[in-house]
Amino acid sequence: MNHRFTIGVEEEFQIVDPTSCELRSHVTELMAASAELGEQVKPEMHQSIIEIGTKICQNVGELDVDMRRTRGELVRAAESRGLQVAAAGTHPFSSWIDQVISPGERYQNIVEEMGQLARSLLIFGMHVHVAVPDRTTMIDLMNMARYFLPHLLALSTSSPFWMGRDTGLKSFRTTVFRRFPRTGIPDHLASWSQYEDYVELLIRLHSIDNAKKIWWDVRPHPTFGTLEFRIFDVVTRVDEAVAIAALTQAIVVKLHRLYTSNMGFRMYHRALIEENKWRAARWGIQGKLIDFGKQIEVPMGILAEELLEFVDDVLDDLGSRAALEPIHQIFREGTSAERQLNIYKQTGDLKEVVRHIVAETRAGVSIPASSAATPHNS
Repeated sequence: MNHRFTIGVEEEFQIVDPTSCELRSHVTELMAASAELGEQVKPEMHQSIIEIGTKICQNVGELDVDMRRTRGELVRAAESRGLQVAAAGTHPFSSWIDQVISPGERYQNIVEEMGQLARSLLIFGMHVHVAVPDRTTMIDLMNMARYFLPHLLALSTSSPFWMGRDTGLKSFRTTVFRRFPRTGIPDHLASWSQYEDYVELLIRLHSIDNAKKIWWDVRPHPTFGTLEFRIFDVVTRVDEAVAIAALTQAIVVKLHRLYTSNMGFRMYHRALIEENKWRAARWGIQGKLIDFGKQIEVPMGILAEELLEFVDDVLDDLGSRAALEPIHQIFREGTSAERQLNIYKQTGDLKEVVRHIVAETRAGVSIPASSAATPHNS
């Protein structure tokens, strides 16, 4: 591979009170305590959300180290302030109505533009960036990658609860975000210039002021030169987060290999892919997606095996074969959504669900020595 398909990940975390298990609007404190992360840590619109991002990583091995380090530093910072962090697509019971919006012109503009929608967007996602060779390639790869978005969502599901209720969905976050404009599966685009024309038209007509306000499930990042996958719930366990990011990179690389061999990948209409996305949000890995070529329903477990087989011939070049092992673990133990539902079934207590998420978020990360021995639990 001449081009390095570098990879980076951004993750949004819940800031949680250890006693009440409620969300806490303490992002300013947490930002101060996690100063060692520098520009890798950012506030979000709600003060109960904090985002961390990895460096640009040359391979999945580097990504694994940096995700464990950044998560570990965030855990240390939270515990040093008597707080905790949790990685799940929604908080099981805290209400968006109680959350404080961060100050600043950017967030005020979003609230003015979106009204109550912006305030209710109390959701937590993971974004995976994969660098691609050029703009022409980016659009063609985006068109092809759309097909796999429901598969990736199913693997990441971590938001079965909303406002204290079992929603019946594995990713309720997906339905919350759907309310926003310019979200969901993008249309098939003929070229980079068609994409540019679309962005310029929206800017000229005062719909948006920059391309970052196009929030598709996969999009060309306006400044990074990456294909940005935004469909995921934030993944609770760090090893599973790395595995899903590695699988995303492998899909891009495999599609690029087909593309450069003039083989391509069959394109499907957006409405069909949206049908699978709904199934993934509703049932996660326990459901069936539609194979539109054969026009049959196929269990997600079989589709995952087919997907791993599809990318198999690029894994050794990428050095990511071992990193994908937790995909099998997801099918053995369930995604975070299944595990949360199991805890609730056993205890009937959503606080126990939050404690479970906090513990799984903390497991396997690289916590600096000063904090690792004496976690702050009060």
